[in-house]
Amino acid sequence: ETVQADLPLDELVGNLSVANQQMTAICRALTRDTRFLILDEPTSALTKKEIDRLLQVVKDLQAKGIAVMFVSHKLNEVLAIAERVAVLRDGELVAVLNREEATNERLVELMSGTKITYSRYEPQLDREQPLLEVRGLSKKNCFRDISFSLQRGEILGITGLLGSGRTELAMALFGIDPADEGEIAVDGQRIKVSSVKDAVEAGIGYVPEDRLTQGLVLKKSVGENIVAVIIDRLRSRLGLLDDRAWNSAVEHWIDELAIRVTGPEVKAQALSGGNQQRVVLAKWLASRPKVLILDNATAGIDVAAKSGIHQIIRRMAQQGMGIILISDEIPEVINNCNRILIMRKGRIAAELETADVTEAEVQQLIELTEPPGKEKGMVASFL
Repeated sequence: ETVQADLPLDELVGNLSVANQQMTAICRALTRDTRFLILDEPTSALTKKEIDRLLQVVKDLQAKGIAVMFVSHKLNEVLAIAERVAVLRDGELVAVLNREEATNERLVELMSGTKITYSRYEPQLDREQPLLEVRGLSKKNCFRDISFSLQRGEILGITGLLGSGRTELAMALFGIDPADEGEIAVDGQRIKVSSVKDAVEAGIGYVPEDRLTQGLVLKKSVGENIVAVIIDRLRSRLGLLDDRAWNSAVEHWIDELAIRVTGPEVKAQALSGGNQQRVVLAKWLASRPKVLILDNATAGIDVAAKSGIHQIIRRMAQQGMGIILISDEIPEVINNCNRILIMRKGRIAAELETADVTEAEVQQLIELTEPPGKEKGMVASFL
Protein backbone atom coordinates (compact mmCIF):
# COMPACT_ATOMS: atom_id res chain seq x y z
CA GLU A 1 0.00 0.00 0.00
CA THR A 2 2.75 2.43 0.96
CA VAL A 3 4.60 1.99 -2.33
CA GLN A 4 1.41 1.48 -4.36
CA ALA A 5 2.70 -1.83 -5.74
CA ASP A 6 0.44 -4.66 -6.85
CA LEU A 7 2.73 -7.53 -5.84
CA PRO A 8 1.70 -11.22 -6.08
CA LEU A 9 2.29 -12.26 -2.46
CA ASP A 10 2.55 -16.00 -3.17
CA GLU A 11 5.00 -15.67 -6.07
CA LEU A 12 8.71 -16.43 -5.72
CA VAL A 13 10.75 -13.21 -5.81
CA GLY A 14 13.00 -14.72 -8.48
CA ASN A 15 10.01 -14.95 -10.82
CA LEU A 16 9.09 -11.26 -10.48
CA SER A 17 10.06 -8.55 -12.93
CA VAL A 18 13.14 -6.50 -12.04
CA ALA A 19 10.88 -3.56 -11.17
CA ASN A 20 8.76 -5.63 -8.79
CA GLN A 21 11.89 -7.10 -7.23
CA GLN A 22 12.99 -3.52 -6.50
CA MET A 23 9.60 -2.70 -5.00
CA THR A 24 9.76 -5.86 -2.87
CA ALA A 25 13.17 -4.82 -1.54
CA ILE A 26 11.82 -1.37 -0.65
CA CYS A 27 8.81 -2.92 1.10
CA ARG A 28 11.12 -5.16 3.12
CA ALA A 29 13.23 -2.16 4.15
CA LEU A 30 10.11 -0.28 5.26
CA THR A 31 8.76 -3.06 7.51
CA ARG A 32 11.11 -2.03 10.32
CA ASP A 33 9.66 1.42 10.95
CA THR A 34 12.38 2.84 8.71
CA ARG A 35 13.10 6.56 8.98
CA PHE A 36 16.10 6.63 6.64
CA LEU A 37 16.16 4.66 3.37
CA ILE A 38 19.26 4.23 1.18
CA LEU A 39 18.64 3.41 -2.49
CA ASP A 40 21.84 2.50 -4.36
CA GLU A 41 21.45 2.73 -8.16
CA PRO A 42 17.84 1.47 -7.88
CA THR A 43 16.90 2.23 -11.50
CA SER A 44 19.85 0.62 -13.29
CA ALA A 45 17.75 -2.19 -14.81
CA LEU A 46 14.35 -0.48 -15.07
CA THR A 47 12.35 0.85 -18.02
CA LYS A 48 11.27 4.49 -18.27
CA LYS A 49 7.78 3.75 -16.94
CA GLU A 50 9.18 1.70 -14.08
CA ILE A 51 11.65 4.47 -13.24
CA ASP A 52 8.85 7.06 -13.15
CA ARG A 53 6.88 4.79 -10.84
CA LEU A 54 9.85 4.32 -8.49
CA LEU A 55 10.61 8.05 -8.39
CA GLN A 56 7.00 8.72 -7.45
CA VAL A 57 7.31 6.17 -4.63
CA VAL A 58 10.40 8.01 -3.38
CA LYS A 59 8.51 11.31 -3.42
CA ASP A 60 5.63 9.74 -1.50
CA LEU A 61 8.03 8.39 1.13
CA GLN A 62 9.57 11.84 1.48
CA ALA A 63 6.12 13.33 1.98
CA LYS A 64 5.55 10.86 4.83
CA GLY A 65 8.68 12.04 6.62
CA ILE A 66 11.08 9.28 5.54
CA ALA A 67 14.54 10.56 4.63
CA VAL A 68 15.98 9.05 1.45
CA MET A 69 19.55 8.84 0.18
CA PHE A 70 19.29 8.23 -3.56
CA VAL A 71 22.62 7.11 -5.04
CA SER A 72 22.73 7.39 -8.84
CA HIS A 73 24.82 8.51 -11.79
CA LYS A 74 21.64 9.33 -13.75
CA LEU A 75 21.46 13.07 -13.27
CA ASN A 76 17.92 13.55 -14.58
CA GLU A 77 16.63 11.25 -11.83
CA VAL A 78 18.67 12.98 -9.14
CA LEU A 79 17.42 16.39 -10.24
CA ALA A 80 13.83 15.12 -10.33
CA ILE A 81 13.66 14.18 -6.65
CA ALA A 82 16.60 15.55 -4.66
CA GLU A 83 16.42 18.53 -2.31
CA ARG A 84 20.20 18.48 -1.91
CA VAL A 85 22.86 16.88 -4.09
CA ALA A 86 26.22 15.63 -2.81
CA VAL A 87 28.85 15.03 -5.50
CA LEU A 88 31.66 12.49 -5.08
CA ARG A 89 34.74 12.30 -7.30
CA ASP A 90 37.62 9.85 -6.83
CA GLY A 91 36.33 8.92 -3.38
CA GLU A 92 36.11 12.50 -2.12
CA LEU A 93 33.15 14.78 -1.45
CA VAL A 94 33.67 17.74 -3.78
CA ALA A 95 30.40 19.64 -3.34
CA VAL A 96 26.98 19.73 -1.70
CA LEU A 97 24.43 21.78 -3.64
CA ASN A 98 20.88 22.88 -2.91
CA ARG A 99 18.34 21.91 -5.56
CA GLU A 100 18.28 25.46 -6.92
CA GLU A 101 22.05 25.39 -7.50
CA ALA A 102 22.15 21.96 -9.11
CA THR A 103 21.95 21.89 -12.91
CA ASN A 104 22.90 19.06 -15.23
CA GLU A 105 25.88 21.01 -16.57
CA ARG A 106 27.12 21.95 -13.09
CA LEU A 107 26.87 18.38 -11.81
CA VAL A 108 28.67 16.96 -14.85
CA GLU A 109 31.49 19.45 -14.36
CA LEU A 110 31.80 18.60 -10.65
CA MET A 111 31.69 14.84 -11.28
CA SER A 112 34.27 14.89 -14.04
CA GLY A 113 36.50 17.74 -12.94
CA THR A 114 36.21 19.22 -16.41
CA LYS A 115 33.64 20.80 -18.70
CA ILE A 116 32.05 18.25 -21.04
CA THR A 117 30.31 19.37 -24.22
CA TYR A 118 27.82 17.29 -26.19
CA SER A 119 27.38 17.19 -29.96
CA ARG A 120 25.72 14.81 -32.39
CA TYR A 121 27.76 12.47 -34.56
CA GLU A 122 27.17 13.47 -38.19
CA PRO A 123 29.67 11.81 -40.58
CA GLN A 124 29.49 11.67 -44.35
CA LEU A 125 28.82 8.04 -45.25
CA ASP A 126 29.52 6.05 -48.41
CA ARG A 127 26.23 4.21 -48.94
CA GLU A 128 27.25 2.25 -52.03
CA GLN A 129 28.45 -0.95 -50.36
CA PRO A 130 27.14 -1.83 -46.88
CA LEU A 131 29.75 -3.19 -44.52
CA LEU A 132 27.28 -5.44 -42.70
CA GLU A 133 23.98 -6.75 -44.04
CA VAL A 134 21.46 -8.73 -42.05
CA ARG A 135 18.32 -10.21 -43.61
CA GLY A 136 15.50 -12.20 -42.05
CA LEU A 137 17.43 -13.12 -38.91
CA SER A 138 15.27 -15.08 -36.45
CA LYS A 139 15.79 -16.91 -33.16
CA LYS A 140 12.93 -18.81 -31.54
CA ASN A 141 11.51 -16.99 -28.48
CA CYS A 142 14.06 -14.17 -28.90
CA PHE A 143 13.62 -12.18 -32.13
CA ARG A 144 12.02 -12.54 -35.54
CA ASP A 145 12.67 -11.33 -39.09
CA ILE A 146 15.43 -8.83 -38.26
CA SER A 147 16.81 -7.00 -41.30
CA PHE A 148 19.15 -4.00 -41.46
CA SER A 149 22.42 -2.77 -42.96
CA LEU A 150 25.45 -0.98 -41.53
CA GLN A 151 27.82 1.29 -43.46
CA ARG A 152 31.51 1.89 -42.91
CA GLY A 153 31.93 4.76 -40.47
CA GLU A 154 28.36 4.47 -39.26
CA ILE A 155 27.24 4.13 -35.65
CA LEU A 156 23.87 2.36 -35.65
CA GLY A 157 21.87 2.57 -32.44
CA ILE A 158 19.55 -0.18 -31.24
CA THR A 159 17.22 0.52 -28.33
CA GLY A 160 14.07 -0.86 -26.75
CA LEU A 161 12.71 -2.11 -23.46
CA LEU A 162 14.37 -4.89 -21.50
CA GLY A 163 13.31 -8.16 -23.11
CA SER A 164 12.83 -6.59 -26.54
CA GLY A 165 15.48 -8.87 -28.03
CA ARG A 166 18.37 -6.37 -28.23
CA THR A 167 20.98 -8.42 -26.38
CA GLU A 168 19.79 -11.68 -27.94
CA LEU A 169 20.32 -10.16 -31.40
CA ALA A 170 23.85 -9.06 -30.45
CA MET A 171 24.66 -12.53 -29.13
CA ALA A 172 23.41 -14.09 -32.36
CA LEU A 173 25.49 -11.77 -34.53
CA PHE A 174 28.55 -12.68 -32.47
CA GLY A 175 27.85 -16.41 -32.52
CA ILE A 176 27.29 -16.84 -28.77
CA ASP A 177 23.72 -18.02 -29.35
CA PRO A 178 23.37 -18.32 -33.14
CA ALA A 179 20.21 -17.46 -35.03
CA ASP A 180 17.94 -20.22 -36.36
CA GLU A 181 17.24 -18.52 -39.69
CA GLY A 182 18.42 -15.63 -41.81
CA GLU A 183 21.51 -14.33 -43.58
CA ILE A 184 24.51 -12.24 -42.54
CA ALA A 185 26.99 -10.69 -44.97
CA VAL A 186 30.21 -8.73 -44.34
CA ASP A 187 31.70 -6.72 -47.21
CA GLY A 188 29.19 -8.30 -49.56
CA GLN A 189 30.25 -11.85 -48.68
CA ARG A 190 27.68 -14.05 -47.00
CA ILE A 191 29.07 -15.61 -43.80
CA LYS A 192 27.95 -18.37 -41.47
CA VAL A 193 28.03 -17.36 -37.80
CA SER A 194 27.57 -20.52 -35.78
CA SER A 195 30.24 -19.76 -33.18
CA VAL A 196 32.25 -16.91 -31.69
CA LYS A 197 35.21 -18.13 -33.75
CA ASP A 198 33.19 -17.64 -36.95
CA ALA A 199 32.29 -14.07 -35.94
CA VAL A 200 35.84 -13.10 -35.00
CA GLU A 201 37.23 -14.53 -38.25
CA ALA A 202 34.63 -12.50 -40.16
CA GLY A 203 35.80 -9.32 -38.42
CA ILE A 204 33.07 -8.91 -35.79
CA GLY A 205 33.85 -7.87 -32.20
CA TYR A 206 31.54 -7.73 -29.19
CA VAL A 207 31.66 -5.67 -25.99
CA PRO A 208 29.10 -7.36 -23.69
CA GLU A 209 26.68 -5.79 -21.25
CA ASP A 210 28.37 -7.32 -18.19
CA ARG A 211 32.05 -6.45 -18.36
CA LEU A 212 32.82 -8.10 -15.01
CA THR A 213 31.70 -11.62 -15.91
CA GLN A 214 31.68 -11.60 -19.73
CA GLY A 215 34.15 -8.92 -20.82
CA LEU A 216 37.14 -9.36 -18.50
CA VAL A 217 39.10 -11.97 -16.62
CA LEU A 218 39.32 -9.90 -13.45
CA LYS A 219 42.18 -11.82 -11.84
CA LYS A 220 44.37 -11.47 -14.93
CA SER A 221 46.40 -8.39 -15.71
CA VAL A 222 45.38 -5.50 -17.92
CA GLY A 223 47.94 -6.64 -20.49
CA GLU A 224 46.68 -10.22 -20.53
CA ASN A 225 43.11 -9.03 -21.04
CA ILE A 226 44.07 -6.69 -23.89
CA VAL A 227 45.84 -9.40 -25.92
CA ALA A 228 43.38 -12.20 -25.11
CA VAL A 229 41.83 -12.21 -28.59
CA ILE A 230 45.07 -11.73 -30.55
CA ILE A 231 47.42 -13.89 -28.47
CA ASP A 232 47.99 -16.36 -31.33
CA ARG A 233 49.09 -13.51 -33.61
CA LEU A 234 51.85 -12.65 -31.13
CA ARG A 235 53.55 -16.06 -31.35
CA SER A 236 56.58 -16.93 -33.45
CA ARG A 237 56.64 -19.74 -35.99
CA LEU A 238 57.81 -22.02 -33.19
CA GLY A 239 54.74 -21.15 -31.14
CA LEU A 240 56.66 -19.05 -28.61
CA LEU A 241 55.22 -15.76 -27.41
CA ASP A 242 57.00 -12.74 -28.89
CA ASP A 243 57.51 -10.52 -25.83
CA ARG A 244 58.35 -7.49 -27.92
CA ALA A 245 55.15 -7.80 -29.97
CA TRP A 246 53.15 -8.45 -26.77
CA ASN A 247 54.52 -5.33 -25.05
CA SER A 248 54.08 -3.21 -28.17
CA ALA A 249 50.41 -4.20 -28.57
CA VAL A 250 49.60 -3.65 -24.90
CA GLU A 251 51.36 -0.28 -24.70
CA HIS A 252 49.73 0.90 -27.92
CA TRP A 253 46.19 0.24 -26.70
CA ILE A 254 46.80 1.59 -23.20
CA ASP A 255 47.97 4.83 -24.84
CA GLU A 256 45.35 4.84 -27.61
CA LEU A 257 42.42 4.48 -25.18
CA ALA A 258 44.04 6.49 -22.37
CA ILE A 259 43.61 3.66 -19.85
CA ARG A 260 44.57 5.00 -16.43
CA VAL A 261 46.81 2.29 -15.01
CA THR A 262 50.28 2.29 -13.42
CA GLY A 263 51.38 -0.60 -15.61
CA PRO A 264 50.08 -3.49 -17.75
CA GLU A 265 50.76 -5.94 -14.92
CA VAL A 266 47.99 -4.43 -12.75
CA LYS A 267 45.02 -6.78 -12.28
CA ALA A 268 41.85 -5.78 -14.13
CA GLN A 269 39.83 -6.01 -10.91
CA ALA A 270 41.82 -3.08 -9.47
CA LEU A 271 40.58 -0.60 -12.10
CA SER A 272 37.61 1.74 -11.99
CA GLY A 273 34.52 0.81 -14.00
CA GLY A 274 35.37 3.27 -16.74
CA ASN A 275 38.92 1.97 -17.12
CA GLN A 276 37.72 -1.63 -17.03
CA GLN A 277 35.42 -0.85 -19.94
CA ARG A 278 38.31 0.73 -21.83
CA VAL A 279 40.27 -2.51 -21.37
CA VAL A 280 37.35 -4.49 -22.84
CA LEU A 281 37.26 -2.08 -25.78
CA ALA A 282 41.02 -2.38 -26.20
CA LYS A 283 40.76 -6.18 -26.28
CA TRP A 284 38.41 -6.07 -29.25
CA LEU A 285 39.96 -3.10 -31.02
CA ALA A 286 43.29 -4.94 -30.91
CA SER A 287 41.72 -7.57 -33.17
CA ARG A 288 41.07 -4.82 -35.75
CA PRO A 289 37.39 -5.71 -36.29
CA LYS A 290 35.38 -4.42 -39.21
CA VAL A 291 32.21 -4.38 -37.09
CA LEU A 292 32.09 -3.73 -33.34
CA ILE A 293 28.93 -4.44 -31.33
CA LEU A 294 28.61 -2.63 -28.00
CA ASP A 295 25.84 -3.84 -25.69
CA ASN A 296 25.13 -1.22 -22.99
CA ALA A 297 28.84 -0.54 -22.93
CA THR A 298 28.54 2.57 -20.74
CA ALA A 299 26.15 1.15 -18.14
CA GLY A 300 27.21 1.84 -14.56
CA ILE A 301 30.10 4.20 -15.31
CA ASP A 302 30.32 7.88 -14.46
CA VAL A 303 29.65 10.80 -16.78
CA ALA A 304 33.29 11.57 -17.55
CA ALA A 305 34.13 7.93 -18.28
CA LYS A 306 31.02 7.66 -20.46
CA SER A 307 32.04 10.72 -22.47
CA GLY A 308 35.49 9.21 -22.97
CA ILE A 309 33.99 5.95 -24.27
CA HIS A 310 31.81 7.92 -26.69
CA GLN A 311 34.86 9.75 -28.04
CA ILE A 312 36.65 6.44 -28.61
CA ILE A 313 33.62 5.00 -30.41
CA ARG A 314 33.37 8.02 -32.69
CA ARG A 315 37.08 7.94 -33.44
CA MET A 316 36.93 4.28 -34.44
CA ALA A 317 33.92 4.96 -36.67
CA GLN A 318 35.74 7.85 -38.33
CA GLN A 319 38.51 5.38 -39.18
CA GLY A 320 36.00 3.25 -41.11
CA MET A 321 34.75 0.79 -38.52
CA GLY A 322 31.04 0.00 -38.44
CA ILE A 323 29.60 0.18 -34.93
CA ILE A 324 26.36 -1.12 -33.45
CA LEU A 325 25.57 0.71 -30.21
CA ILE A 326 22.90 -1.01 -28.10
CA SER A 327 21.62 1.12 -25.23
CA ASP A 328 18.53 1.87 -23.16
CA GLU A 329 19.70 5.47 -22.67
CA ILE A 330 17.94 7.45 -25.38
CA PRO A 331 20.27 10.50 -25.28
CA GLU A 332 23.22 8.16 -25.81
CA VAL A 333 21.87 6.72 -29.07
CA ILE A 334 20.55 10.05 -30.34
CA ASN A 335 23.83 11.90 -29.78
CA ASN A 336 26.19 9.17 -30.97
CA CYS A 337 24.35 7.37 -33.76
CA ASN A 338 23.35 8.11 -37.34
CA ARG A 339 20.27 5.91 -37.22
CA ILE A 340 18.28 4.17 -34.50
CA LEU A 341 16.47 0.84 -34.72
CA ILE A 342 13.75 0.45 -32.10
CA MET A 343 13.10 -3.14 -31.07
CA ARG A 344 9.85 -4.26 -29.50
CA LYS A 345 8.88 -7.85 -28.67
CA GLY A 346 11.64 -9.29 -30.82
CA ARG A 347 10.88 -7.20 -33.91
CA ILE A 348 12.27 -4.02 -35.42
CA ALA A 349 9.34 -1.69 -34.83
CA ALA A 350 10.84 1.50 -36.29
CA GLU A 351 13.93 2.95 -37.95
CA LEU A 352 14.75 6.62 -37.36
CA GLU A 353 17.34 9.13 -38.55
CA THR A 354 18.75 10.79 -35.42
CA ALA A 355 19.03 14.19 -37.10
CA ASP A 356 15.24 14.45 -37.21
CA VAL A 357 14.14 12.91 -33.91
CA THR A 358 13.62 13.95 -30.29
CA GLU A 359 13.99 11.96 -27.07
CA ALA A 360 10.24 12.15 -26.49
CA GLU A 361 9.48 10.68 -29.93
CA VAL A 362 11.88 7.78 -29.38
CA GLN A 363 10.46 7.10 -25.92
CA GLN A 364 6.92 7.07 -27.29
CA LEU A 365 7.85 4.53 -29.97
CA ILE A 366 9.65 2.33 -27.44
CA GLU A 367 6.66 2.17 -25.13
CA LEU A 368 3.98 1.34 -27.70
CA THR A 369 2.37 -1.96 -26.77
CA GLU A 370 2.41 -3.68 -30.17
CA PRO A 371 4.97 -3.51 -32.98
CA PRO A 372 3.57 -2.25 -36.28
CA GLY A 373 3.90 -4.23 -39.48
CA LYS A 374 7.23 -4.06 -41.23
CA GLU A 375 7.34 -0.66 -42.88
CA LYS A 376 8.34 -0.17 -46.47
CA GLY A 377 12.05 0.39 -46.82
CA MET A 378 12.79 -1.23 -43.47
CA VAL A 379 14.41 -4.35 -44.92
CA ALA A 380 18.06 -4.06 -45.93
CA SER A 381 18.71 -5.09 -49.52
CA PHE A 382 21.39 -7.61 -50.44
CA LEU A 383 23.56 -7.63 -53.53
